Amino acid sequence: MTKEPFPLQWDLDRFFQNKGTQEDLSQFIDCLKNHLEELSLALEDASSLPKALQLSQTIAEKLAQLEAFGHCLFAEDVKNTCSLQLQGECRLLQAKFENLSTLLDEHLKNLSDASFKSLLKDPFCQTVAFPIQERKSLAQEKLSLSLESLITNLSIDGYHGYSQLFSTFHGHLNFPFQDAQGLPSTLSIGQIDNLLSSPDREIRCRSFKIYTQVFHEHAPHFAEILNHIGGFRLQVYKQRNWHCFLKEPLQANRMQEATLNSLWEAVQTHTQGFAKFLKKKAALLHLEALDWHDVDAPLFSSTQTIPYATACETILEQFHNYSPKMASFAKRALTQRWVEAEDRPGKAAGGFCIPLPLHKESRIFMTYSGTQDNVSTLAHELGHAYHNEILFSHPYLAQNIKMNVAETASTMAEMILADASLQKASSKEEKLSILDDKISRSIAFFMNIQARFLFEKNFYQERAQGYILPERLSSLMLEAQKQAYCNSLSTYHPYFWASKMHFYFTDAPFYNFPYTFGYLFSLGIYTLLKKDCSSFEKNYDALLYDTPLMTTEDLAKKHLGVDLTQRTFWDLALQEALKDVELFFNLL
Repeated sequence: MTKEPFPLQWDLDRFFQNKGTQEDLSQFIDCLKNHLEELSLALEDASSLPKALQLSQTIAEKLAQLEAFGHCLFAEDVKNTCSLQLQGECRLLQAKFENLSTLLDEHLKNLSDASFKSLLKDPFCQTVAFPIQERKSLAQEKLSLSLESLITNLSIDGYHGYSQLFSTFHGHLNFPFQDAQGLPSTLSIGQIDNLLSSPDREIRCRSFKIYTQVFHEHAPHFAEILNHIGGFRLQVYKQRNWHCFLKEPLQANRMQEATLNSLWEAVQTHTQGFAKFLKKKAALLHLEALDWHDVDAPLFSSTQTIPYATACETILEQFHNYSPKMASFAKRALTQRWVEAEDRPGKAAGGFCIPLPLHKESRIFMTYSGTQDNVSTLAHELGHAYHNEILFSHPYLAQNIKMNVAETASTMAEMILADASLQKASSKEEKLSILDDKISRSIAFFMNIQARFLFEKNFYQERAQGYILPERLSSLMLEAQKQAYCNSLSTYHPYFWASKMHFYFTDAPFYNFPYTFGYLFSLGIYTLLKKDCSSFEKNYDALLYDTPLMTTEDLAKKHLGVDLTQRTFWDLALQEALKDVELFFNLL
């Protein structure tokens, strides 16, 4: 029997022929503009709110499709000028849509309770009742229509413009590097990122030195961008009379501050167990303490790379053990060219999964170089795609999941892969290698993400007082890393604030704690649901289906019977993660 082919490049032609000919895109954009005009007319009459909401859904879905397509074009080739033009066009359309959405929210805000109840009886509105109620509630805390529209218009070339400037500048960075024969070459940021976790410490050291030098050279530019993004955000909060800079990210994740506090309290209580692992890892690598670039390095060196096809087959096999439905879906994604994994110059850094809702498909982006970390990343992004697949059964306005629960399926996929691989391992060294990778991921969520959160909290506190120089940003970064890593490393990464794109996202403030939330939430779900594998798929899918339809606390209460504002659930999840450390030491 011949094996399924697993292509390394994705198919974008499906969305716009020839990856978006000018004619195709122009027709699509013209259609969007017509819908925007229709929405504008509908909003002139408050009695047309059901029609306006339907038009809003149509526009939002088409905009998401267009933005996702532009994002994919840029990711596969950061020098693609057409993608930059398309992203600029998207920002203009998005701004106009946001202005009309602000007017729509104003109409919702001004409805009496009786009128609002009447609106929810409309057949279409019944299908999207939760997001409509949420919009009305959030609208109460916004400024007047004219001021919110002004903020939106100024954001195009200011707030969001700086975020795009970071992406462009970041993607064009070049890293000079000599190969094993001493021949000079130039690496993209995606390629040097992979070298930072090389099993060869000499390569890691050289790569990190070059990496640091490049970001040191450009630190003033990144500091300028970060200061303007933070300054704009704080000014908007000030005008809205929002006194806490965590208000927006908490609202954006449909969660309470008590939940966030309980999560971090639990993490900080248990991080010493992971610091103990880092100390042992240093000893096994014959080091007094780990350097920053050693934390994610594989403990057991291997020159063997994992072929992409092998990675795909392994993921499909392990998914099938828990959910045949998820395995079947993943096979479709891997064989029907939903994934861009080729290792080549010119690609953007990192990995992502993005939905294209009009076609009810996703696209996955990464640079696959054959490491175990790459395999985990692929599983992670396939988890996102599976979540998208379930959400596509909702009307588009009801597909709006928040980032904290958006990480549920992705981290669950990683856990399934890691645990199944651990059980399948035949030798002690193989088990230790898998545990090393698994524990390293826990350390990323509990220490690395915690450092990002601490840095951003301190950054916004100081930015409220004025401009922050690059040197001070590096000091804040070092302080946060030392606290989060329990002072267990010998060197840290002072320019992490400049290199990590998450600090520069303007669509989602504090793009950090939702990762830790998602990881622990998934770990808790996994711990509770895996007790009955026969009902795992049914219960898991039901939970994913509800993620855009309620608050985070209500979701956990309904499907798990737990209170996220208390530490009990978070302690349970952390204790489960610490079992890996305990097993690691027992095997040694």
